[in-house]
Amino acid sequence: MKNKKMKIARIEAEVSQERLAEIVGVTRQTINLIESGSYNPSLKLCTEICKALNKTLNDLFWEE
Repeated sequence: MKNKKMKIARIEAEVSQERLAEIVGVTRQTINLIESGSYNPSLKLCTEICKALNKTLNDLFWEE
């Protein structure tokens, strides 16, 4: 399942995939895979992404 919430939050924060990857210590391809739903990130990576985008785990990763 695509992570549209993360992609929208990243775009709203005006952060590129490459910049977000640099901030959280992964590759741009990893961010792309997470957003496309092809990669399930670890809890540690999820929390780092949330911190970088100023969001909560519920905001970005909880499915309703």
